[in-house]
Amino acid sequence: MTSQRYFFLILILGSLTALAPFSIDMYLPGFPDIARSLHTSPEKVALSLSSFFIGISAGQLLYGPLLDKYGRKPPLFAGLAVYIAASVGCYFSTGIEMLIAMRFIQAVGGCAASVASITMVRDIFPVKDNAKVFALLILVLGASPMIAPTVGGYVTSAFGWQLIFLILALIAIVITLSVIFFLPESYQPDASYSLKPGPIISSFLVVIKTPQFYTYAISGGIAFSGLFAYISSSPLVFMDVFKVSSQVYGWIFALLSVGFIGSSQLNSLLNKKYKSGQIVNAALIAMVVISALFLVGSMQNILGLAGTIIMIFLVLCCVGIASPNTSALALAPFQKNAGTASALLGAFQMCIGSLVSVGVSLFKSRSSVPMALIMLVASSAALLVLIAGRRNIKGGIQALDAAFAGH
Repeated sequence: MTSQRYFFLILILGSLTALAPFSIDMYLPGFPDIARSLHTSPEKVALSLSSFFIGISAGQLLYGPLLDKYGRKPPLFAGLAVYIAASVGCYFSTGIEMLIAMRFIQAVGGCAASVASITMVRDIFPVKDNAKVFALLILVLGASPMIAPTVGGYVTSAFGWQLIFLILALIAIVITLSVIFFLPESYQPDASYSLKPGPIISSFLVVIKTPQFYTYAISGGIAFSGLFAYISSSPLVFMDVFKVSSQVYGWIFALLSVGFIGSSQLNSLLNKKYKSGQIVNAALIAMVVISALFLVGSMQNILGLAGTIIMIFLVLCCVGIASPNTSALALAPFQKNAGTASALLGAFQMCIGSLVSVGVSLFKSRSSVPMALIMLVASSAALLVLIAGRRNIKGGIQALDAAFAGH
């Protein structure tokens, strides 16, 4: 594979991966304006974020079997079409209930991009390179938290929050055209793959029962929820508690994203000296310690704006280091049913993320304590799952091809 082709593949796959996060990050600075415009509260507006997470969680499971049955592109195009239509629906929303519903549909369509991109990594690149490729995708993904909130803040101030959703529709159209003209089909349709409920459930169960998958998918998903805790809480913490403007919030969000993105790029160096499992273990231990310090500092009210930013930055660094490795390790045992495995991996992450975002909205405390508490609980639980699950991994991936036969 030439370096130029490698670059374009990473760019397109990264853009597909970034579509859902961009859809989240870009409208966050508009929360106060959306609340005023739709005559509701910022907490109610946050439910449109929760509905988006729920939509992604449900949609992942829908697209996994479709990608294995019909190839990667047809289900991807269908999902992108739904996403574009729902984005226009968000633009025309006249009440918070309509916005919440449209965001759910937007997520169901947009998650096709996430599942397809992860699946194609497993299709196109050797297993030993997957962690490095996922780290590169996070680099492209980094455009979302660095650009989206800043652009969203300025668009909201100048033109109103509704225009954000037309911009998202336009971005999806550009991505669709890029896939049509520059991204090859990486997997031929499998006529033998059944879409009947029984075989689909059976295929999901085979994946879920694989120790290497459930250990790293669940531990990685729980750790990744620390990122969702930050995303869900940050508008309240920074704009409500610390009273920063939507533009300044956008810049803070971009700055903090450097921790997540930059740390993910360390994997290219770390993977040369350490195994992915060792890297995950160290990252989760560090995340537990940092989250505990963050919680103590928040409860004692001694961090201030600068201290809060530093603690969040360090937690996101841990997530950025762990995430590419947990994804690569979870998908490593699978080839024939990579779409099913990728869908389940994404569903674990987004399902946990949706629960976290709903949980954050239930806290009445106007401080960074809920964010820090959830980060500590998430990192501790992820580490415990990792320690318990690794005992079952050895010898747990044999006979997968036989188990998948006929599905």
